[in-house]
Amino acid sequence: MLNYPVTLVPDTNGTYLVGFPDFPEANSVGDNIEDALKNAVDALESALEIYFDERRPVPAPSVPEPGQHLVALPALETAKVLLWNEMYAQKLRKADLARMLNVHTPQVDRLFDLKHSSKIEFVEQAAKVLGKTLVVGLK
Repeated sequence: MLNYPVTLVPDTNGTYLVGFPDFPEANSVGDNIEDALKNAVDALESALEIYFDERRPVPAPSVPEPGQHLVALPALETAKVLLWNEMYAQKLRKADLARMLNVHTPQVDRLFDLKHSSKIEFVEQAAKVLGKTLVVGLK
């Protein structure tokens, strides 16, 4: 999973402002630390959609400062981000990946929609046509 460090700053009204060192465009707020961290996941996913829309690589998580909170991107979203970055590294477009997978482009569009519950088998198949293997583990 991708674990991104977050900054939590207490606001004057008792809430917490959330920011991401790796994503200046991702901001959120929460009534308390737990709420702020929960809302941070939504902010992170919104920022990732910007990267996908603008066809930019998603930055890897920076090294957290000691004691800094982390936000874990869920497993399926992590796989999609890693797949996106590999496609970007190989200078491929969604249409190229669709041709390689022998599917219609809207299926690949959904693959990079973080709100869509893609089947992990399709993510695995996409990784394979890019010459990669999807690895899943428990910790």
